[in-house]
Amino acid sequence: MTDFFREERLLIDGELVQATGGCTYENINPATEEVIGVAADAGPEDIDRAIAAARRAFDETEWSRDHSLRARCLRQLHDAFQENLDPLRASYVAEVGCPINMTYSAALDVPVRGLAYYADFTEKYAWTEDLGEADALGMGKARRWIERDPVGVVGAITAWNFPHELNLKKVGWALAAGCTVVLKGAPATPWCTLLFGKFVKENTDIPAGVVNTITSSQNGIGEQITVDPRVDMVSFTGSTATGKSILAVTAPFVKRVSLELGGKSALILLDDMPSIPDIAGQAGASVCMHSGQGCAMLTRILVPKNHLAEAGEKLKVAMANVKVGDPTNPETIQGPQCSADQRERVEALIQAGIDEGATLLCGGGRPKDLPKGYFVEPTAFIASPDSIVAQQEFFGPVQCLIGYEDEEDAIRIANNSSYGLSGGILGLDIERAKRVARRIRTGTMMINGGMWYGPDVPFGGYKQSGLGRENGVVGFEEFLEVKALAVPAG
Repeated sequence: MTDFFREERLLIDGELVQATGGCTYENINPATEEVIGVAADAGPEDIDRAIAAARRAFDETEWSRDHSLRARCLRQLHDAFQENLDPLRASYVAEVGCPINMTYSAALDVPVRGLAYYADFTEKYAWTEDLGEADALGMGKARRWIERDPVGVVGAITAWNFPHELNLKKVGWALAAGCTVVLKGAPATPWCTLLFGKFVKENTDIPAGVVNTITSSQNGIGEQITVDPRVDMVSFTGSTATGKSILAVTAPFVKRVSLELGGKSALILLDDMPSIPDIAGQAGASVCMHSGQGCAMLTRILVPKNHLAEAGEKLKVAMANVKVGDPTNPETIQGPQCSADQRERVEALIQAGIDEGATLLCGGGRPKDLPKGYFVEPTAFIASPDSIVAQQEFFGPVQCLIGYEDEEDAIRIANNSSYGLSGGILGLDIERAKRVARRIRTGTMMINGGMWYGPDVPFGGYKQSGLGRENGVVGFEEFLEVKALAVPAG
């Protein structure tokens, strides 16, 4: 077995194939800036073939109706991933730059376990619902019921920050529902997508065309999936700007769209908490995990104004203690940004914050001891609620400390965002903390350290953080149509 568990071929209509013309592009390790391999560089012809295969598999096979087959195949896929966790871990760290310690949780191991959960869910879900008898419109009594059908062909377009988590979650739930899928992964992390296809082909009974995996050097090629009338639903994770574009191009088709977009989540430290500055420092430095490349990270820390200065000093100390560097080192907390483009974006936003007048506490540049790799220093600001630093999603190791006057002011500041994906509350009075949490317009809330994450918990946001939910019954039903039927009562 090679050092990194690689796959360079697309999966289209049940076959592992090269991209049209044999086109490939380089896969770069963001920690070293070295080329570590290549991936298939798909073009329009490849996407067209993948969509045609998914359409045929949905319309002409028993996949959408055979619940037991789907459960069995999901377990086979789970076993394939589970048996290859170590080589997958090495491959993942190499192409994503994610610290290896995170692969034992949300980056790899947890989403792999989710495949087994989806299989169980498929077998337990109530696909029909009896509505009883009724006399409607004077036509006599009828027995009514509901059946749930898969929505059809799903175009799943995923981001680069947690590619295994996103790929397995989107495709896993879609397959559980009986859909067929064209999965397009992010250009920066192609192996995660191609390995998915390899496991489907070599380790499962999933029929040809049910899963198709596409990688390309160009983000924009995904639009072909979104506008093709053979695709019934688009499930997208990525930037809010791209999400808006997807809504615009799919509107003429009245196509179902699920969007998991950006976030600028607030953690409120209520004024009854002891040691507020210490907690602000510890909580604030958590933005450095995976280089801040998480949409639900808490990137605004709200503290009472009388603690703001001391909290800033504690945050500086906490940031200085973050271990930045080699993502293969189990002690590393912060690796590189995933690409040179992402580092440039983060740096530009940091400079915009400085230019606007936010107080730079620490960081703001590139680590001097890391000349290679797309690294950014752990960075922290004190900023006003309306500033660029407080409003823009950086997707980098950048924290924003904001002072508030009282509870109402804290709630107002937390809700002063175009996003509403996640958030947190810390307070000594748990009932007060819960009351405040209910007033924050966001899709998930952590109260006093209680973690909501899990395959049974719906995830998604309010406002410009997206449309729809992933995970749980609510997320599963995003992939279903509801059909009402009736027969004369006999």
